[in-house]
Amino acid sequence: MDFLAKLEKQSRPFRILLGFVIIGAIGLSDFLTGYEFSFSLFYVIPITLITWFLGQRLGIMASLTSALIWFGADTATGHPYSHPLLPIWNSLIRLSFFVIITLLLSTVRNAMEREKELARTDSLTGAMNSRLFYELAQMEIDRLRRYEHPFTVAYIDLDNFKTVNDQFGHPTGDQVLRTVVCYTKSLLRKTDVIARLGGDEFALLLPETNRESARVAISKLHSSLLEEMQKSNWPITFSIGVLTCNVAPHTADELVRKTDELMYSAKHDTKNTIKYSTYTG
Repeated sequence: MDFLAKLEKQSRPFRILLGFVIIGAIGLSDFLTGYEFSFSLFYVIPITLITWFLGQRLGIMASLTSALIWFGADTATGHPYSHPLLPIWNSLIRLSFFVIITLLLSTVRNAMEREKELARTDSLTGAMNSRLFYELAQMEIDRLRRYEHPFTVAYIDLDNFKTVNDQFGHPTGDQVLRTVVCYTKSLLRKTDVIARLGGDEFALLLPETNRESARVAISKLHSSLLEEMQKSNWPITFSIGVLTCNVAPHTADELVRKTDELMYSAKHDTKNTIKYSTYTG
């Protein structure tokens, strides 16, 4: 397991090279030991590693390479056959065996990745879930302590969301939530994240963002979201709390709680407004 963990941290070219070097080494051993010893099973090891860490396409290439190297080693050792087509037939059988393993491993890997992704996202909106958001927020706090780079968190509440559910129905309410997430993602940087923390409450994590940059970004997002709601005649507005951290909070819980308090302050004042603050410890 330790070897696999270390391998996963290596670069893609290194993993490709390692996988095919292992295949070559097995082929050399196959040749040196002669045809009386079968090394077919050992080719499965690099094929498995390549498929698991590099994907199905390279796994199939590794399977083909393994079958060809086995065929070459078998031919070079002078293995006698009663018919000249038999070594070709054996190579095709081994290739089929290798490819089947590759396809099965690829299917399992993809299924695990899908499960992992579902565990990290909100199934309705596609936003990150609260658990992952707290993990990322804590990482940003730790990074601030080390490098002193500011970051900003925004807490967004959808005003009048219950009214939409009551007047238009829950399917429309679900569409509102999906629209908010989709449109917000289109305006965020690739390094920014949006998470759904509650029924109609979302949080943004904006790394490397000071108060001035946050004010520009959140103001633009607020205006754009309002326009998007108005296009569909949805009576939704947004109360937003924005907290910029120049000093690291103690925990992610504290960070979210203080940003949530800013949002509630905005909501209790006039709704449809933004409250900014800076965390100073």
